[in-house]
Amino acid sequence: MDKPRHCQLLLDRLTTVLQTHEHWDVERPPVEALNSNQPFAIDTLRCEQWLQWIFIPKLNHMLAMKMALPAAFEISPYVEEAMKEAKGYRAILAVTRELDQLFKSE
Repeated sequence: MDKPRHCQLLLDRLTTVLQTHEHWDVERPPVEALNSNQPFAIDTLRCEQWLQWIFIPKLNHMLAMKMALPAAFEISPYVEEAMKEAKGYRAILAVTRELDQLFKSE
């Protein structure tokens, strides 16, 4: 499977896992929260909000526009620390680790 298709499947799976474990917000955070300059918007959003409102949409946009995908990234250490007490933690972390691995295999 090519990288864009694999990425899309993992993003869809991440969305499903977040929704299944009740980490999916119905209401969008305020614009100011989404415009944070901090890594992972750590000063304005919870980890699951960052995944829902910034990470997933950004990669989906890149895929839809057929833009070059990031050469590498690693979000699992952040997810692991930020969500270690959260419901569905292991399932969420499993998907983010797969994403990290996909982007390490250049």
